[in-house]
Amino acid sequence: MTRKSKPAAHDRHQRAEPATTTVLTQVRELIVTGAIAPGARLAAEKIATDLGVSRTPVRSALAVLTAEGLVSHSMNRGYTVKDIGFRDVLDAIDARAVLEAKACGLSVDYGWSVEELSTLRSHVERGRAIVDAGRWSEELEREWYGANRAFHSLVIRASRNTIIRSAIRMTLIHPIFGDIARISPVVSQYVPRRLRAIPDAPPDHIVESQQDHEAVAAAIEQDDAVLAEKLMLDHTLKGKKRLISVATRR
Repeated sequence: MTRKSKPAAHDRHQRAEPATTTVLTQVRELIVTGAIAPGARLAAEKIATDLGVSRTPVRSALAVLTAEGLVSHSMNRGYTVKDIGFRDVLDAIDARAVLEAKACGLSVDYGWSVEELSTLRSHVERGRAIVDAGRWSEELEREWYGANRAFHSLVIRASRNTIIRSAIRMTLIHPIFGDIARISPVVSQYVPRRLRAIPDAPPDHIVESQQDHEAVAAAIEQDDAVLAEKLMLDHTLKGKKRLISVATRR
């Protein structure tokens, strides 16, 4: 079922302010990549200065990160980074797989607009162009993961389910702009160096993920909610299986 006119999946009344959303993404990445270490204090003034924003969006972002479980707050110490373990990352992927699969199925039941389908296809094509170019680097990895994030975010928004969206945010305890096995210190400490090296060509797990995106998009375009939900579940769980397979030093 395709809707004809409603604009892309933006829950206008539910969205965070743009500045808060940007700060939230930046601070989350600093934490999950280890740039800000576990136990470190998070001073709103310093973060605001470093990011070139006011303290208001920083305070809002820290409150969200506390609710998500990445940050803790006390009257004496203020905000501090919590210690996340490898098991926590795997559990987060399990939870995200179930939630995002359900969101994917609901998005088909709700119906995608022509504009939304066009945007979804553009994210898929952007990823395909990177893979088909046959080259790989840290910059290209980040670019592909940007398309990956846009793809998944749109599917989640298209579910129109704000409870699922909020729950999924609590699973983002690992980097989303690169290979978790390489840039997450929680995971990379268990991964041999040779498996963390950046290859010259797109790695197999990226090629397979790109194919998964295309299959999910096709199921959505065909209004097959059951298939779309199953494909998304399988796709997300592959990430967990890969981490378990490469983290051989535990």
